[in-house]
Amino acid sequence: MTERRSSLAFRLFAGAAAWALVLLLLGAIALTTLYQRSILRTLDDRLTSVVGALVAAVEVDAAGDVLLARRPSDPAYGRVFSGRYWQIVDDDGSADGGEVLAVSRSLWDEVLVPGNALLDRLRAEPGAVVIMDTKGPSGEPLRLTGQAVQLSDRPGLVVFMAAEDRRPADRDVRTFAITSGLMFLGFAAAIAAGVFFQVRIGLAPVLRMRDRVAEVREGQAERVDGSFPAELQPLADELNAMLDHSRELVERSRTHVGNLAHALKTPIAVLTNEARTSQGPLADLVERQTGIMAEQVEHHLRRARAAAHAKAVGARTDIAPTVDDLVRTLGKINAARALTITADVPGDLRFRGERQDLEEMVGNLMDNACKWARGTVRVSAERTDERNLAILIEDDGPGLDEGEAQAALQRGVRLDEKAPGSGLGLAIVSDLAHAYGGELTLSRSELGGLSARIDLPATSR
Repeated sequence: MTERRSSLAFRLFAGAAAWALVLLLLGAIALTTLYQRSILRTLDDRLTSVVGALVAAVEVDAAGDVLLARRPSDPAYGRVFSGRYWQIVDDDGSADGGEVLAVSRSLWDEVLVPGNALLDRLRAEPGAVVIMDTKGPSGEPLRLTGQAVQLSDRPGLVVFMAAEDRRPADRDVRTFAITSGLMFLGFAAAIAAGVFFQVRIGLAPVLRMRDRVAEVREGQAERVDGSFPAELQPLADELNAMLDHSRELVERSRTHVGNLAHALKTPIAVLTNEARTSQGPLADLVERQTGIMAEQVEHHLRRARAAAHAKAVGARTDIAPTVDDLVRTLGKINAARALTITADVPGDLRFRGERQDLEEMVGNLMDNACKWARGTVRVSAERTDERNLAILIEDDGPGLDEGEAQAALQRGVRLDEKAPGSGLGLAIVSDLAHAYGGELTLSRSELGGLSARIDLPATSR
């Protein structure tokens, strides 16, 4: 199961957007709360003014009855169940507050029920204004303001109350909350868009560096060139230093391989020449063994060169021209046999490695196919995924069964001693493929003979 890696850009964007959304949501809630308090404060001030006007207008006649010199001028208090009410109660200490002395016409034949909590507070603090929520004549929520006053010439307290339906205020608050919520949501979307573009712009140098590194790996450039921000320039310098060091190591390895080749081939060639000019069993033995030594040295030197090439950064080879050259060469060599050699290779397919190694692998397999083919050899190539390709060499010869296919990949094994060769060809191809992280597999071809498939690394599209 592959580990899922989250995008750095997505993490930055999601973190900033989530934090902005939380702050805006808290801002909308706080703003709505402040607006609600402002609306209720205005409502309470209005009701307090009505209660103050009632207290100022009250008079006590000679009989001790409470009279109003003037009533509140708001027409709503004269409209039945308008939602605005006032009431004066003679508090006798009972649970219902006592006798109702006067009410607004808007109450019609109903009265305000202050409740024990309001009465207890009014009795405990005469003269103080007390504000509470209660229910109206129709069950509507009311905002009620009360004040208990001790009038002259009267033994008990007189409670003055004014109330107003709070649903319009609640509706204003709700409308404000919806409007502010939509507005802050729009702000959040705008901030998210700004954060997205900021992240993209901020990470653009990182993406540019990624492209430069990809160009080096694909062989389109030798160094990570470009102007990068101060935070990324040291990384680019380190990458270039690493590339230079890698090239130096590869070049040094190639030099050592070449020196070793010259150091070994010369003595082997001397021994071979001496053996050929001599007679006897010893000379024959030396000639055979020096021949094997030369083949083994050539094999291991080729493998060392391939390993050095495979680890080099930036090497790439077009497959189609390489295969076409091999088709023409092998066609001329086998012209007397009238072999049909065809190639079907996409023009944009590139091998991530050295051309001489590709020629070594494909050439060995094509030469082997031409040796055994009755009349047809077919070469095809395709991309297997973004980073890999497969080259298929098929013939219509006798082919190999599973056991023979496994044995053929072993170094020095020859399934037919009559055929020319050393038995190292398939083993060399397999070693070269492994050096590049690929693989050689043998199977039965659709043409009836052998199908040799090489999986190799490819450059990206």
